[in-house]
Amino acid sequence: MNKQGSGLVPTSDGQDKVFFHQGKIAIFLPSLRGGGVERAMLLLTKGLAERGLNIDLVLAQAEGPYLAQVPPELNIVNLQAPRVLASLPNLIHYLRQERPTALLSAMDHANIVALWARYLSGISKRLVVTTHNTLSLSIKNSSNRTSQLMPFLIRHFYPWADEIVAVSKGVADDLTLTTGLPREKIQVIYNPVVTPDMLKEAQTPLDHPWFASGEPPVILAVGRLTKQKDFPTLIRAFSLVQQQYRARLMILGEGEERPILSRLIQELGLENGVTMPGFVSNPYAYMSRAAVFVLSSAWEGLGIVLIEALAVGTPVVSTNCKSGPSEILDNGKYGRLIPVGDVAEMARAILYTLQHQPRTEILKCRAMDFSLEKSLIEYVKLLHNPT
Repeated sequence: MNKQGSGLVPTSDGQDKVFFHQGKIAIFLPSLRGGGVERAMLLLTKGLAERGLNIDLVLAQAEGPYLAQVPPELNIVNLQAPRVLASLPNLIHYLRQERPTALLSAMDHANIVALWARYLSGISKRLVVTTHNTLSLSIKNSSNRTSQLMPFLIRHFYPWADEIVAVSKGVADDLTLTTGLPREKIQVIYNPVVTPDMLKEAQTPLDHPWFASGEPPVILAVGRLTKQKDFPTLIRAFSLVQQQYRARLMILGEGEERPILSRLIQELGLENGVTMPGFVSNPYAYMSRAAVFVLSSAWEGLGIVLIEALAVGTPVVSTNCKSGPSEILDNGKYGRLIPVGDVAEMARAILYTLQHQPRTEILKCRAMDFSLEKSLIEYVKLLHNPT
């Protein structure tokens, strides 16, 4: 690794293209909780570091299950703030002291703080902000009143950024409609998803009785147990599936809706057919052994877990939610798309997929359109300041 900051990034033709950075790149996140945004940004951070760039992972609060996946050689800067907004003074101090060449931030509320910090620090360094979710739906479904201010804040402060990135075309279009930002000012870069390490982890042994030989097929879902993921619809759909097909449902993840989901499972008499093991550090080993992967979300930014399932050759069923799934699945070419919240259609799609397994090679090939290498090339171009 070249500590002076030269980065070697593989291009699509297999050749290494060199981008040169003096100094370091800072990546700012609220924390490393077990969500899709944190997972994607950690992959990006590790990928940049492995290719020779000098990286600081700056966290408002150094907490969350993904902390264990940060390589020891990667520098973590803990701002020790109870909330993202409270990290502003320490982030200003960090920028003044360390003077990174570029700052990359993720999540809208953290992006606003990053923009304010750069302005108040007086340090003129490159700043790229990324948005990972469909803003209009996030606001509509949020119980936090301050989220209603987000379109105003984005409209007034995102223009301060050198680059604005959305993780899907749907997210970019929605950001324009919700905030009035010019669409041409928003770039689309798909999240880094498929990596050699991920594919290797998918093959690791899995000690779970449900995946033993001769057991019923497992329908799998992965995500935080929140309203956004709409797991009640999946559980109700599974109840219909079980009436026609012997199978089991496993939901990996943790979140505030666990009590609600547990009650629903009991009400439907599904205790023996549904399990929620919580957060797991290697969901890919489960994905590669599942018969069907289901995304039941009411809304998404991209839907990283769909790509991960495709990458290990597992057939998928997804809601056609805003936004991402239709882009990933090419309007249903690589997996069945169903209306949001439609229990009967979800059950039918799961049953069909259980009985008509597609060729895994086609799914794996599609997933490579969302490889870490492709994402890294695009981000390095944005973070590199030719001046």
